[in-house]
Amino acid sequence: MKGVKNSLGERLAEIRRERGVSQKDLALKLAALGVNVTNQAISKWEKGATQPNADQFLAICRALEIDNISESFMEGQRGIFHELNSEGIRKVYEYAHLLRASGLYAPEMKAAEPRIIPLYSMAVSAGTGQFLEGEDYENIEVFDDAPPETDYAVRISGDSMEPRFQNGQTVWVKRQETLEGGQIGIFFHDGNAYLKKLSVSASGVRLVSLNSQYEDIKISGEDELRVLGRVLK
Repeated sequence: MKGVKNSLGERLAEIRRERGVSQKDLALKLAALGVNVTNQAISKWEKGATQPNADQFLAICRALEIDNISESFMEGQRGIFHELNSEGIRKVYEYAHLLRASGLYAPEMKAAEPRIIPLYSMAVSAGTGQFLEGEDYENIEVFDDAPPETDYAVRISGDSMEPRFQNGQTVWVKRQETLEGGQIGIFFHDGNAYLKKLSVSASGVRLVSLNSQYEDIKISGEDELRVLGRVLK
């Protein structure tokens, strides 16, 4: 073992040369392990301009067949491995893997920050239709219960979209002005807002209810129909 290097990068370069592996060859070995980096990135590591992350570092050790990480990179430094032989170090790593797999000692995750979105208090109709426009809403906090792309929420009334959507249910909506046939959205038609499925066919455009007890709303060429958003769930 040669003298202690000034940095992880210098020691990495030394080990790579000892193994007779070029930077390009090391990049290929890492790619085979699922870590895609360029030989330029490896050069930056070795010069100390940047450092590999934990996954990249472990892959480097595998690619260069470094069995004893402590001995290879921590020579001259006192630490947890200082008085352990290779078998003892191996057992430390095995125990560390068991602790991580148990999930009992994971670092505490910072609580997700809530998002503020408008909830329209006048229910959008899943039946005969009600108005949904203007400023009649309240701001609510949402967390992971709302998809990330949610722009606003509406509380529906009626049973025409059962069984998927229930009377009184709050649905999450992404604001967009167009939908494809078969998608479910919020539509403005004849002064009212509806939660319906869009049907586009040779026979025309219709707003379809999932509950077969309700007739489709047929849209004529003279009717005003606007898409207010796509229902996410």
